[in-house]
Amino acid sequence: MPALRDPQTGDSRRSILLAGRSIDYTLKRAKRRTLGLTIDDRGLTVAIPLRGSIRDAEEFIREKGAWVLEKLDEWAQRAPPAVHVLEDGSKFPLRGRQCTLRLVPDLSQPRWLEDIYGHELHIAPYRDGVLRTLVMRAIQSYALRYFKGRIEEYAYTLQQFAPDIRIPTLRLTNANTRWGSCSKLSGIRLNWRLIHLPSAQIDYVVAHELAHLVEMNHSSRFWAVVAEMYPDYDEARAALRDANRIIPAW
Repeated sequence: MPALRDPQTGDSRRSILLAGRSIDYTLKRAKRRTLGLTIDDRGLTVAIPLRGSIRDAEEFIREKGAWVLEKLDEWAQRAPPAVHVLEDGSKFPLRGRQCTLRLVPDLSQPRWLEDIYGHELHIAPYRDGVLRTLVMRAIQSYALRYFKGRIEEYAYTLQQFAPDIRIPTLRLTNANTRWGSCSKLSGIRLNWRLIHLPSAQIDYVVAHELAHLVEMNHSSRFWAVVAEMYPDYDEARAALRDANRIIPAW
């Protein structure tokens, strides 16, 4: 089919035949040296270097054809996450623990409570659309504060063997396919939805992104830096594969 191009990102939608099946995919050009495949709820994405060709991309897809079809079928069988119903007493995960929503009349600002049993978010009652927006904003604000603290702690650990590292600027993202990114110029960006996951998984992502301030790659040297900050990263890294089963659909 003719390529459909996103006017904002420049990404294009194409299709390819794999084992007799027509598979749609997104072609994404980026500043990178190698090709990469990502499969999520939006389908197949192929990332190629800026000067890479469509032929290179499609040869790469065919090389990984069996894996691509297997993963696409796995995603097709997953039930979409239920959109949260927001009412007094609704629950959602926060740092891997239960958080209960409490609708409190005449409350001017959201309020967080925490005890040994979990968290509570107190917020004024509004109609559903407004309430959903306010709850998401409250969670994002909480996430920003929490992530900043974790970055400061792991940056301090990193500075013990990389003293020139400075605490980077943090921004939240709404990305669907990435937990985080790091740039020496713009700092660290973390997906706000991470706040729903257990603290160990959040810490792994923080350590992972901070390690890029030392090694802008995924070489053995990079993983050695991650291990210096977070020695048990393998378990948390593996657990992230099931993150979509935990994170609610807002």
